[in-house]
Amino acid sequence: MGTPDFIRDIRADAGHQLLLLPGVSAVVFDERGRILLGRRADDGRWSTIGGIPEPGEEPADTAVREVYEETAVHCVPENVVLVRAMPEPVVYPNGDRCQYLDITFRCRAIGGEARVNDDESLEVGWFSVDALPVLPPWEGFQVERAVAGGSSWFQPAGTAVPPAPGTLS
Repeated sequence: MGTPDFIRDIRADAGHQLLLLPGVSAVVFDERGRILLGRRADDGRWSTIGGIPEPGEEPADTAVREVYEETAVHCVPENVVLVRAMPEPVVYPNGDRCQYLDITFRCRAIGGEARVNDDESLEVGWFSVDALPVLPPWEGFQVERAVAGGSSWFQPAGTAVPPAPGTLS
C-alpha cells in the first residue's frame, strides 16, 4: 500500500525530480451502474481508483489489487478504455513529481463491501454517473470513456492535447 518499495529506492537517488511512471486506473461499476470513487488522503479530492504496477505485474492484476487494497471491493476488468500519458505532472505534498503513462480499465464489481481499506483514502463511495463529485478533467475523461465503452481511446500521433470531456471523437 502507498508508494511501492521500488519507487522509494529510485527516489533515494533521484530525489524529487520528475519521473515517468506506469499507472493503472480502474473505473468500477456496480450492478446499478454506479461508479466507485475514493477520496484521497493526500489531497482530499475524489478520484478514480488506481496505482502503480509492481515489477512484472500485469496491468489488469494491478487494477484488481488496487481496487481491493483501497476499497475492499472485488472487481473484474472488462476492457481497456483509455491509454495515454497524463497531461500534467502530479506533484505530491512531499515534493515528488511524477507523470504517469496510464492504462484505464472499465471494471465490474463482483463482491465485497465498499469501505476505506487502507491509509490512502479518507472515504469511498458509489456515485451515480449523473451525480459525480468534482473530478479533475483527466479523471472525468477516464469516466467518460468507461461509460461510453467501445474501443480503447489513445492520443492520436502528432496531436498535442487530448480532447476535453464531452468531446469524444
